[in-house]
Amino acid sequence: MLFKTKKDKKYTYLEAGEGHPMVLLHGLMGGLSNFDKMINFFSDKGYQVFVPQLPIYDLPILHTNLTSISKFVAKFITDVIGKPVTIVGNSMGGHIGLILVTSRPELVRNLVLTGSSGLYERTFGDSFPRKSDKEYIKKKTQDVFYDPAVATDELVDEVFAVVNDRMKGIKTVMLARSAIKHNMLNDLPKITCPTCIIWGKQDNVTPPEVAEDMHKFIPNSSLYWLDQCGHAAMMEKPDEFNEILYSWLQKVM
Repeated sequence: MLFKTKKDKKYTYLEAGEGHPMVLLHGLMGGLSNFDKMINFFSDKGYQVFVPQLPIYDLPILHTNLTSISKFVAKFITDVIGKPVTIVGNSMGGHIGLILVTSRPELVRNLVLTGSSGLYERTFGDSFPRKSDKEYIKKKTQDVFYDPAVATDELVDEVFAVVNDRMKGIKTVMLARSAIKHNMLNDLPKITCPTCIIWGKQDNVTPPEVAEDMHKFIPNSSLYWLDQCGHAAMMEKPDEFNEILYSWLQKVM
């Protein structure tokens, strides 16, 4: 199925399907393409799927933090969708989902977290000591996944371009630091909506104990594991991920 990118003055986003609105939030180094299989699957199953392009590099330096991005997502939901949604967040996208559900709970009907930051993560580091060395960047990108083949040349090129663009590099580091500072541990028990946690057993960015802690502290949560899977489950194991999420949604909707 082809999905079209919509663009207006404030938002660029993909939209497909009809039904209950589902908003997919990508990670710091992710983009709209991370969710291709998911968009196809859920737009065929009675969901209206939205993937907004998050303003990672567009915010003024002083506002380059996760709180600003979660306010952007809240505004996207009220402006474009106008009713409570299911949020699916990967990595930093999950962290934004956590901030959103605790600050604007009326906008979130269900929360889905995969490889989410918010408690603890191993970041790329504050700098890339060898950012002009493409092989080094390739290895760093492959480390995110269980199967290095998921890090296509295209994806490596994207990461390489970001870390070698001075302004993008600075903003990436600022957001990574903002994620570390913005620890959600004390907020997790306040989350009341149904929460689905789907995690790669071999995630070495947000290790499995992060998923266990989230499950322990979020009251109404379910935890599912994907084996031979790293930090981006919806890219690495899309079919299993979609099936788990679909059957969980059937139970809670």
